[in-house]
Amino acid sequence: MAIRSLTIRIDDKLLDKLHVVADYEGRSANSQVLILIRDCIREYEKENGEIVTNR
Repeated sequence: MAIRSLTIRIDDKLLDKLHVVADYEGRSANSQVLILIRDCIREYEKENGEIVTNR
């Protein structure tokens, strides 16, 4: 599986808060964001069915 990059724009205050949560969980901010994305997709698929992609 290829690892791709995604750039987001985020204000300083929100990024600082993300770092606090990630540190509390013992993760990097990147890992914390990946977990949040996976959780979001899991919830979506639970309600709407599996997302099928071409990859």
